[in-house]
Amino acid sequence: MQRLSGGASMESWAFAYGGEEFVLRRLPIGLSPDDDGLRGVPLATQADVIELARGAGVTAPEVRGRLNPGDGLGEGFIMTKAEGETLPHKILGNPEFAEAEGRLTDQCARELAAIHQMPMNPVLQSLEYFSPVELIRVQKEKYHEIGGQIPIYDYAFHWLEQNAPDASAKYPVHGDFRMGNLMIDQQGLSAVLDWELVRLGDPVQDLAYLCTPSWRFGHYEKAAGGFNSAEAFLQAYGEASGATVDPDRFRFWLIYSTLWWGVACMVMGQIWRSHGDRSLERTVIGRRVSEVEIDLALLFEEFLPQTMSMPLDWSVPDQPDINGETGYGELLTALEEWNASHVLPHLSGHDKFQSRVAGNALGIARREAEWGPGFRDAARARLAAIGYDHRQLCGGLSQGEIAITNSAVWDHLRLSALERLSIDQPKYAGLKVALNKWRST
Repeated sequence: MQRLSGGASMESWAFAYGGEEFVLRRLPIGLSPDDDGLRGVPLATQADVIELARGAGVTAPEVRGRLNPGDGLGEGFIMTKAEGETLPHKILGNPEFAEAEGRLTDQCARELAAIHQMPMNPVLQSLEYFSPVELIRVQKEKYHEIGGQIPIYDYAFHWLEQNAPDASAKYPVHGDFRMGNLMIDQQGLSAVLDWELVRLGDPVQDLAYLCTPSWRFGHYEKAAGGFNSAEAFLQAYGEASGATVDPDRFRFWLIYSTLWWGVACMVMGQIWRSHGDRSLERTVIGRRVSEVEIDLALLFEEFLPQTMSMPLDWSVPDQPDINGETGYGELLTALEEWNASHVLPHLSGHDKFQSRVAGNALGIARREAEWGPGFRDAARARLAAIGYDHRQLCGGLSQGEIAITNSAVWDHLRLSALERLSIDQPKYAGLKVALNKWRST
């Protein structure tokens, strides 16, 4: 058995038997069926839906067996292993996959059209359905239960509530259709994977989800999965499905999907905090909330007055000169270097992946130790000048009582996002885009 890399909400194990290659999809130990809806539909239902999707022409792996309670392995199913690559950084921009990447726009459009047009039957009819308004409510409740207080998240909830589309669309949707969940070989898409979020809903939500900034994997300018523009992808979907995508509906779902991922990151951290699953990866994903701050700011900026995006005087602090006793940042730097030079080179597979995650965690902690106090002082000074404290700002934005078009508020949101993301994920592509747009030269 070989644990495949990734899989924060589900485990995947590769193995060979009888001359064939298989993958076991399994619910991780410690993750209960009611963990804030993160684990999605039961694995038995996923297997049923995959079989239906294959019958409707979707390129999905064949289900070959299902775990039973007597097996002592928990909940899961076995499928034929699809050939190819799933890691986006090995696919996007790689000359070896250039031909395949050029086909992804049409292939993804056709796969999604086939999913959305699957004939309804009792299995699909049993899937969960929430209207747009209900989905916003569910995410907002999770956000508040965890104790979220991120100003631009609060504004995003308010905007979504004011711009929710009608609830007329009710079709099968994959729910997690993105790079990383698609197997790609030299000819293009070879399998649609990870069906745990399948449900009934608005097909446009699937389209926007693929275009969510976090799923562009370093190719921020190519909104559709990091391989093409949103316009080209939506045109291809229209040709495959015969449906015209309303731009306002697409924008709503793009902002919703972006915010959804931010809340999902918070849920990951909460599961670790509550001892549901103490994997290191959950805590690091929990710090990705600041990616979404930048993403939301860039999305909202597209329809704010141009005068709102005045240049910002901002840069990361210089490396401090440390004398005397060893500093906390130095300790964390030493741990980073030790992990990179003495641990990582000797590992493989999932252990190597975990060592990289550990390196990311140490980097976050080091930057927080070095820059965090100064950034917090700057944020308090900005808030004092505006006339609100942090809690008041969050509440006012959530209720629509504070306008995001207030230039001082908008500058504070942008600067806060830059500060937090520079600590959490300084290599995130959205940070470079934001700096190029916002920073004064």
